[in-house]
Amino acid sequence: MIEKLSLVGFGPDGWGWVFAQAGFMTFLVAFTAFGIGLLVGTLVAWARISGSKPVQVAASAYVSVFRGVPDILIIYLFFFGGRQAITFVGTALGMQGPFEVSAFAAGALAVGLISSASQSEVLRGAYQAVPKGTIEAGVAVGMTPLGLFRRVIAPQALVTAIPGMGNQWQGTVKDSAVVSVTGLVETMRQVAIASGTTREYLLFAGVGAVIYLLITTVSDKITRIAEHSIRYHVETKVA
Repeated sequence: MIEKLSLVGFGPDGWGWVFAQAGFMTFLVAFTAFGIGLLVGTLVAWARISGSKPVQVAASAYVSVFRGVPDILIIYLFFFGGRQAITFVGTALGMQGPFEVSAFAAGALAVGLISSASQSEVLRGAYQAVPKGTIEAGVAVGMTPLGLFRRVIAPQALVTAIPGMGNQWQGTVKDSAVVSVTGLVETMRQVAIASGTTREYLLFAGVGAVIYLLITTVSDKITRIAEHSIRYHVETKVA
C-alpha cells in the first residue's frame, strides 16, 4: 500500500509533479476555452436579441449545431480536420510540410465554441430577466444606451447570469477532458499515461478525479462569493 501511495508522491519515483503540471494544463485549457466561449457567446446572445431576422436564425442555428453535435466530434473536426485543411492549403501553395495544428489551440477553440452555445443561452436569459420597466425608466430619464447598459442592465443581468455561468465553467472544465484525444498532456491524458505505465488504473483514475474536484470546488466557492458581492452591490444601489 505504501509503495502504491509513493507513486502519487513528489519523490523521484512519484508522478506528483507531472500530475501537477497536467492539472495546470487542464485549468489553462478550460480558462482559455471559457474566455472564447464568453466572447463568442456574448455576440451570439446579442445577435439573438437585437439582430435582424436572418441574423437571429443564423445565431439559433449556431446554438443548435454546437449543442447538438457530440463534443469529441467537434474536437476531431478542429484538430484532425484542421490539420488536413492546412496540409491541403500548404501543399497547394507549394510549401514544404509537415503541417501541424497546435493541440492546445485546437482543443481550447473547440471546447470554447461548444461552451459559447450554452453561455449565449445563459446571457440571453439573464438579459430577458431584467424588468422592462427598469429599462424604460432609464430611457425616460435620458440615459445613453451605454450608460443604461452599464448602470442598469449589466448589474441586474449579472445577478441572474453568474450562477448559470458558474455552471458553464464547471462544464467547460469537464469538457476539457476530451482534448486528451489530441495528445495534449492534460489531466486525462496523464491519467492514461500513468495507468498504462504502472498498471495502477484505479489509483491514477482517483488522482485525476481529485484534480478535477479541486478545480471545480475552488471555482464554485469563487462563484458564490462573486454572486453574493454583486447581489449586495445591486441591492445597495436600489435601496
